[in-house]
Amino acid sequence: MPFGLSVPELMIILLAVLLIFGAKRLPEMGRSLGKGMREFKDGVTGVEEKVTTPTPPSAELPSAPSEPSQYAPPETAPAEESERETVS
Repeated sequence: MPFGLSVPELMIILLAVLLIFGAKRLPEMGRSLGKGMREFKDGVTGVEEKVTTPTPPSAELPSAPSEPSQYAPPETAPAEESERETVS
């Protein structure tokens, strides 16, 4: 084992870390540790990646549909409206 530690000793260390930092912080810490190790490795080997930034979506509004929506209420003719008024 690394540094002469056995399994029970590693379990005690992991339990102490869990109690100190909490369950929410452990994934964040592992992620940042892995990222730091990866950056160190890439720096030592001289590997450089292209960093591409995604282009933000355009701020234009979508155009209105040319056909009426199936959910839009149907337009009534003026004659139908007057007939409804007299019947009621």
